[in-house]
Amino acid sequence: MKRKFGRLIPICIVVVLLVLANASVVVTYPNEYTIIKQFGKIESIRETPGLSLKLPFIQTVEKIQNEMLLYDLAVSDVMTKDKKSMIADCFVLWEIEDPYKYTQTLSAQKSNAEFRIDTIVYNSLKNVISSLSQEEVISGRDGALTKAIMENIGGTLEQYGIRLLAVETKSLDLPDENKNAVYERMISERNNIAATYQAEGQEEAKQIANKTTAEIIVMQSQADAQAAEIIAKGEAEYMRILSEAYNDPEKADFYLFLRSLDAAKATMTGGDKTLIVDETSPIAQIFYSSGYSSGQ
Repeated sequence: MKRKFGRLIPICIVVVLLVLANASVVVTYPNEYTIIKQFGKIESIRETPGLSLKLPFIQTVEKIQNEMLLYDLAVSDVMTKDKKSMIADCFVLWEIEDPYKYTQTLSAQKSNAEFRIDTIVYNSLKNVISSLSQEEVISGRDGALTKAIMENIGGTLEQYGIRLLAVETKSLDLPDENKNAVYERMISERNNIAATYQAEGQEEAKQIANKTTAEIIVMQSQADAQAAEIIAKGEAEYMRILSEAYNDPEKADFYLFLRSLDAAKATMTGGDKTLIVDETSPIAQIFYSSGYSSGQ
């Protein structure tokens, strides 16, 4: 009997050691935080993946997620600035940034975190949409609206150890009963805006054309003035040369002859090219002075 009992003692010791080892070793995986509590209070937080130790039976372990999480908000009816109803369907991407705050404020419960997220995001969504008209909300569905919601939330969730990564809208639409009417009104307004832009463009084109015409007239006037100035200068130069020629005895007879010929040419019209001159005329005098007399 004693011999059998002696054999059981080592086995019991091994079992106790295994139980103690199992109760002392803590495994932390890459996608989680390990919270070590002692008598209900946080003793330590293990964020690095791997093995660690705790006091068996005295310290307890809680696990919380260390990864990006998704929360799908319930579809909600929100009102725009112009008192129009919009149906919003959104989801949130978030993560636990501070496991200590998360555990202290939310008891490390995901359901508590989602309740806070739902309340804060919905209120922000309502505040942003209520500051916009229905048309602005529809136009902002490409990302401007979600950006405005994120800015409105700011760091509100940081007190819970939560970091908000994104607020995205799956759909943001009109109620079925007035969807077509609103779209038709928006199309009409866009057409009116386009017509206004077109009219403004035509008026601007007209102004440009008028300005161009005025510039052409000014340039033509300047060109005419320059031409008149050049002609005047040419005539002045002609008169100067002519005056010098008349003052030169050697050239005076020649220029007098040319002017007489020009005067005679001006009197010849039609097919009659016969010129009858008096012997006292300047042309006859030139011929006489050159040695061409009537007797020769």
